[in-house]
Amino acid sequence: MNIIGIIAEYNPLHLGHLYQIKKAKEMYPNSIIILITNSYFSQRGEVNIINKWDKARLALDNNIDLIIELPFVYATQGADIFAKGALKILNTLKIDTLIFGSESNNIEKLKEIAKTQLYNKEYNKLVKIYLDKGINYPTALSKALEEILGYTIKEPNDLLGISYIKEILGNNYNINPVSIKRTNNYHDKEIKNKIINASLLRNMILNNENITNYVPKDVNNKIYHNLSNESFYKFLKYQILTTKDLSIYQTVDEGIENRIKKVIKESKNWNELVNNIKTKRYTYNKINRMLIHILTNFTKEEAANINIDYIRIIGFNSKGKKYLNIIKKDISIPFITTYKPNISKILDIESRVSSIYSLALNNDISKQEYKNSPIIKK
Repeated sequence: MNIIGIIAEYNPLHLGHLYQIKKAKEMYPNSIIILITNSYFSQRGEVNIINKWDKARLALDNNIDLIIELPFVYATQGADIFAKGALKILNTLKIDTLIFGSESNNIEKLKEIAKTQLYNKEYNKLVKIYLDKGINYPTALSKALEEILGYTIKEPNDLLGISYIKEILGNNYNINPVSIKRTNNYHDKEIKNKIINASLLRNMILNNENITNYVPKDVNNKIYHNLSNESFYKFLKYQILTTKDLSIYQTVDEGIENRIKKVIKESKNWNELVNNIKTKRYTYNKINRMLIHILTNFTKEEAANINIDYIRIIGFNSKGKKYLNIIKKDISIPFITTYKPNISKILDIESRVSSIYSLALNNDISKQEYKNSPIIKK
């Protein structure tokens, strides 16, 4: 039996995700699928428009066997740190196969790039040279790869896949990375078929367009339709105006804090603030992550001391429960099913973030951190 790991945000769950699950089941019929997913904010610095318990219900209804939370401190970071947290959990759960979406679907090419980034000393020198020229990090990586290998990878899922492979190789994890061809492009802004990307779906939701043809049954009923980063702008603005030194926050690079302080007073909303901060050195995703870290009071000091010290179970079916019972005696990291204070700094941050997330909702979802048990599908 294969133990499959999938890392996905499901923000929201859509037909492309179902296609990935279906292909995984076709490739590995006798398998258990474990989903690692985030809770409140995404890797691209966007708010999650479905809460984690509803997300778990939807995943279980669509052939996922076990759902595990990726802590905020990893979930809202750049690709390498995001991958580090997710792969540490999946390796602890003893998966043998990692399946991820890929634009190129060329696993050997992705492995070659990962090995270059890990082991080629010239590569890091070139990246530093390009960064010193004021180029943003993803572009610097791309230019360095092109100079060494003669080609590069630029699409977001391929780039995330490379981070996954680096984490597997760098830690000697006994995990086989397997790609599944994406049927659309993350940057598509037009509907070409029923499988469309999550970014386009979120824009449709904010524009009050009907998305029922593009998501599985019941997804639309569980979405917070009016929730976006803009929902948090007044709280973010307060944080920026009242924090003396913004450079204490994770991903706020030295120097950019002055620019943020300067433009906050003239920016009317979140999107305008991002555009006013934007320079060629910073991508939109990096700026959004930066602002999320300011909003949630996530500091560099906190980020410097993170390590997976618990595994939080969000949901499971009978197969997932049986698998947990088999492996738990061999796992030193404790499983938890609900929030308890002072057992982990990472978990305490998760609770804090849930309270901030609740500020934009009509209900105090942070209370569910204490009350909710894992979702069980019988």
